[in-house]
Amino acid sequence: MPSPEEIAAGESAPHIDSQDSPEGASCRVLGFWTAGELTARPVWEALTAALKAQGSDAGRIVRWDLRGIDQLDHLGAQVLWDHWGRQWPENIEIGEAQRAVLDRVAEFSVDRPVVPAPGFKQGFLKLGEGLLSVVHHFTDLVALVGRLMLNLVKLAKRPGEGPWRDLSGHLYHIGATALPITALVGFLIGVVLAYLISQQLKQFGADAFIVNILGISLIRELGPVLAAILIAGRSGSAITAQIGVMRVTEELDAMRVMGIAHSYRLVMPRALALAVVMPLISVWTTISALVGGMLAADLAMGITPSFFINALPAAVDAANLTLATAKSVVFGVLIALIGCHFGLRVKPNTESLGQGTTASVVTSITVVILVDALFAVLFKNVGT
Repeated sequence: MPSPEEIAAGESAPHIDSQDSPEGASCRVLGFWTAGELTARPVWEALTAALKAQGSDAGRIVRWDLRGIDQLDHLGAQVLWDHWGRQWPENIEIGEAQRAVLDRVAEFSVDRPVVPAPGFKQGFLKLGEGLLSVVHHFTDLVALVGRLMLNLVKLAKRPGEGPWRDLSGHLYHIGATALPITALVGFLIGVVLAYLISQQLKQFGADAFIVNILGISLIRELGPVLAAILIAGRSGSAITAQIGVMRVTEELDAMRVMGIAHSYRLVMPRALALAVVMPLISVWTTISALVGGMLAADLAMGITPSFFINALPAAVDAANLTLATAKSVVFGVLIALIGCHFGLRVKPNTESLGQGTTASVVTSITVVILVDALFAVLFKNVGT
């Protein structure tokens, strides 16, 4: 025999009492139709089976009676509303409180709009949206360059008020701490290039020309580009993340309230630091790559380091080093501006911070490669 507690629990559980009367079939909704009762698995399974049984013969149900319900919340109302096909039954007896809950559920229970299939119009609008986004980014970046120029003039007029401590800190974090990884990557690139080139030169007996190929490729192109890509991924992302976190923590708003220009205290020190550091890192990476190539050439082709060092100045004109240094300065300024640009555009949420950091790295690397190609076309007669 069930205990009084079990009887009380059974009466409080949500259930439907279906019976036939002279007026027709009717369903009485009883119990507590609340989240606390409906989330119990046995109760939910029993209620689901009962609702399916009621829905198997829609013509059998004539009248719904909700007056005997003990308690109804939005979850219970949603269950009933969905069972009714999201429309009011023809015959229903209900109290004012239950009707208010069901009216609120009916108001917000709307079907999702059908997403139109991709077509020409949607593709065209998507293309226009992308072009407008590129234009907005470009105009903001140009404005950032203009503010940087004005800040440099201000710094030249009043150098005592410049953010020199910030500049020195960025020189260390961006430059000194990047030396090990750039040296390692440059050394390995030099080794790989030397082994690949040696396989081809051996076929023609032109072993000595490995100095020319390695010298031109590393000093003029690969050294600066490789260093810029490493700095873009390492320091460009850090710049965006730092400024983006300042946006999330509302430090940028505090600076604006205090009258501190973002471009003067945040953008200019980073741009100057990268303009100074990038040529040095480029030379450091190039030297590491040349050392790796020299050792690999000695092992693969018998080209001694002394011959390599003596032949390098004659094989590579000094103008190539000047061009590489100029490119590195441009790369550094562009990486700093792009990192600051995306950092200042971060919205005060973590999702935007991650998206901005990713976009900053991808854009920086892409711009570096595009600018390097532009330099290659414009200065094709320099150092050749």
